[in-house]
Amino acid sequence: MGTFKAMVIEKTESGTKAALADFDEANLMDGDVTVAVEYSTVNYKDGLAITGKAPVVRRFPMIAGVDFAGTVESSNSPNWKPGDKVVLNGWGTGETHLGAYAEKSRVKGDWLVKLPASISTRDAMAIGTAGYTAMLAVMALQRNGLTPERGPIAVTGAAGGVGSVAVAILSKLGFTVHAVTGRPEEGDYLKSLGATEIVERKDLSGPVKPLAKERWAGGIDSVGSTMLANLLSMTKYGGTVAACGLAAGMDLPSSVAPFILRGVCLSGIDSVMCPIELRRVAWKRLETDLDRPKLAAMTREIGLSGLPEAAAAIVAGQVRGRIVVKIR
Repeated sequence: MGTFKAMVIEKTESGTKAALADFDEANLMDGDVTVAVEYSTVNYKDGLAITGKAPVVRRFPMIAGVDFAGTVESSNSPNWKPGDKVVLNGWGTGETHLGAYAEKSRVKGDWLVKLPASISTRDAMAIGTAGYTAMLAVMALQRNGLTPERGPIAVTGAAGGVGSVAVAILSKLGFTVHAVTGRPEEGDYLKSLGATEIVERKDLSGPVKPLAKERWAGGIDSVGSTMLANLLSMTKYGGTVAACGLAAGMDLPSSVAPFILRGVCLSGIDSVMCPIELRRVAWKRLETDLDRPKLAAMTREIGLSGLPEAAAAIVAGQVRGRIVVKIR
C-alpha cells in the first residue's frame, strides 16, 4: 500500500474544488480488480465535475474521471489476471465510485472489457466514452435498417468528441455525412474526417415545426433540446435518430408528429449502464470500423495537471475532437 497521484474533488463551503493530490491506496473503494491506469480522457461530464458546473459527483472526496484504460495489477475475479489490458466506461466511476484520473483504480471485474488486440491503451482513450458512445449510436441506426442508400446522416455537435468519431465511423461505413456545427471554421477538419457537407448550427436552432422539410435519413445527436427537436422534424420517413447527449438541455420541445406521421424512431443511447455484451460488440467494431489515422488526427494529449484547463474548455464548447490524459 502507498500513495499515488490523483485528481481529487472535495466539497467546500462555496461548492466543490478539484486539485491534484496524493491519494492513499488504502482508501480505494471495494472491488475485485485493481488496475494500473495508463490513460484516461476528458468527457463533457468530466468537465462538469471538475469545474463544479453541475452536480455530477455524488460522494466526497471523489477521484474524477469516468473512463480509463490500463493493465490489471491484481485480481480476485476469475475473469481477469495480472497483465490483462482492459478498458472501463461509466458504471458510476467519477460520480459514485472513485474514478479514472488516478494511477490506480479498484473496480468490479464485471465492469471491465478486454481491449481488442490491435487497440493500445492510448488509442482506447483516444476513442474513450465519446467514441464508444458514437459506436453504440451507429449500431442503433443500423439495427433500425439504415443503410447508405437511404440517404445522408446528420451528426450534431460534429466537432466534439462524440461527433468527430461518429463522422469518421459513418464515413468509413459508406454513409454520406452532414456535419452540424456551431463552429464553421472547423469545416476542413470535419471534411478530413469524412463529412461531405457542413451544416451551420443555426439551421437547427430556430423555432421547431411539428414537421419540417425532410432532409436526412437519420442522425446522431449529442446536443439535445431544440437541436434534437429540429433534427427529428427534418428526418425522412422511416428514419432513425440516435440521441446520446444533452449539452443544450434535457428538454425536448417537439411533438408526436415525426413519430406517428413519418414513422421516425428516436433511439436513446446510454453508455453508462449499457450491458456488458453490447459493450464488447461496440469495442470489437471500433477495432475495424474506425480509421486509426483519423483517430490520431482528432486527438491531442495532456497530463493530469492539464485537466482543470481542459475541463473548462470542454464545458465552454471549445474542445475539438478528443483529449487523451496520460496518467503515468
